[in-house]
Amino acid sequence: MSVKEERQKLTPLYGHLAGLIRPFPDFDPAFIKPVRRKAVELLNLKEGDRALDVGCGPGGSFPYLVHAVGQSGQVVGVEISPEISINARRRIERNGWRNVQVIEAAAQDIRLTGTFDGLLMFAAADVYASDEALANIFPHLRENARVVAFGAKLSRNRLGAILNPVLRMLFSLSFSTTPRPDHEPWRILARRVRHVDIEEYFLGLMFLASGSLATMNGPTNRFS
Repeated sequence: MSVKEERQKLTPLYGHLAGLIRPFPDFDPAFIKPVRRKAVELLNLKEGDRALDVGCGPGGSFPYLVHAVGQSGQVVGVEISPEISINARRRIERNGWRNVQVIEAAAQDIRLTGTFDGLLMFAAADVYASDEALANIFPHLRENARVVAFGAKLSRNRLGAILNPVLRMLFSLSFSTTPRPDHEPWRILARRVRHVDIEEYFLGLMFLASGSLATMNGPTNRFS
């Protein structure tokens, strides 16, 4: 398999649009910015903390994470797609962030170093709905670290439910391994995080889940 074919294999169909916005490293849809901001606020990060953004995409959450951890902190993004990683690195370069890095790897296989004070998984169903990915990442979270996930779900709202078939169709543009949305896609994550709080957005078609890591953060722990 050629390098080009390998890069395409690791990039979902929608990810091939990354090239179109590459000249605009700071692009992020306006409607999603308030949710990103809220997601980072829920991490309760402080100056000097280390934040882990798994499934970081083109780095849309980086500005809020950098602001939260300050110049003495660090932001580590993880992105599986080589094409999308280019956009994330261009954003870092454009903004001159010296405390942000992107690691190109799958969450299930990445080898992290050190520990982190907060974990963000924004629109990363392959991560927050994967027991294998969480088992690989969670040992690198500090005791009582905050964990936040944002993603799509099927809606029980009368109006939102009309759009459930559209949501299912859109997920066909992602990886074949990406779990298809259901009404509670945070279930696997909830086994590892205490007191998961759920907020719904966009007619119940999106969710924001947040909670804290339990005292022991090994992959064998289970919490409801």
